[in-house]
Amino acid sequence: MTALQYDVRNHVAEILFNNPPVNALSETMLDDYLAALKCASDDSSVRAVIVGSAVPGRFCAGLNLSAIHTGESGKVRALLERLYVRMTDTQFYMGKPTIAAIDGTARGGGMTIAISCDMIVASESATFGYPEIDAGVLPSIHFSHLPRIIGRHRAFEILFTGRSFGTKEAVELGLVCKTSADGSALDEARRIAQVICGKSAAVVRTGRAAFMQANDNGYRQAVAAAADSFCNVAATDDAKEGIAAFVEKRKPVWRDF
Repeated sequence: MTALQYDVRNHVAEILFNNPPVNALSETMLDDYLAALKCASDDSSVRAVIVGSAVPGRFCAGLNLSAIHTGESGKVRALLERLYVRMTDTQFYMGKPTIAAIDGTARGGGMTIAISCDMIVASESATFGYPEIDAGVLPSIHFSHLPRIIGRHRAFEILFTGRSFGTKEAVELGLVCKTSADGSALDEARRIAQVICGKSAAVVRTGRAAFMQANDNGYRQAVAAAADSFCNVAATDDAKEGIAAFVEKRKPVWRDF
C-alpha cells in the first residue's frame, strides 16, 4: 500500500492516506483503502477504525480528475464502482465503528470517504466542500444522504454553489461531531476510539449493525443510481471542458454561455 499507511495499535486500526500533495484518489489507492477496511473488519483484535492522513494540511482532495481527463466512461465507472458502491457496502458491514480524523482540507471524494464513517473529528481550521459542480460534474452520492443530515435547502445550497466551509459551520450543520486543536484531530479520534474499546465488543458490534439498518433508509439502493448520474454527466461536453479547465488551471468555458 504505497499511498496508504495501515497500522493497528491498542485495538484500533489506523488507515492514513499518504499520497502527496493532496491525497487525490486513483483506482489503486481506492483498492488499497478498501483492502485496509476489509483487513480491519476481519481482524478480531480491532475494535475501532480511524481514517486520517499522513499528509500535513490535507485529508483527501477526492478523485484524481487528471486520471479521468480523457472522459473514458470505463475509467470513470471503475472509480465510481470503488468510491460509491464498494466503499458503501464495506462500511455498512464493517462490524466496528469508524472515525474520520480531518486535519486540513476535505473535498469531493474526500467528503464521500469522511461521510461514510460513523463519526467525523476535525481540527479547528479544517475546511470542507463539494466543488464538483465547478468542474462540470456532480457530487451525486451526496444528493441522498446530505439532505437527511443537514436539511434539504442547506444541502442544495452547498452542493450547487460548490463553496467551501470551515469546521465551525460543519459542526453547526451536524457533519462534525468533535473538534480539536489544529494538528490534533488524529489524537482526538484516538481518544474517542479508546472510549469505544472500553465497551463490550459484542454489544458494540451488534448495536452498530442495528444502527446501520435503522439509518440506511434506502441509501445503499440509491448509490448505484448516483454512480449512473455521475457517469452520465461526466460524458457530456461541459464535463469534459470543466475537467480540462481544472487540470489546466483555467476558468471553464461552458457551451451555453
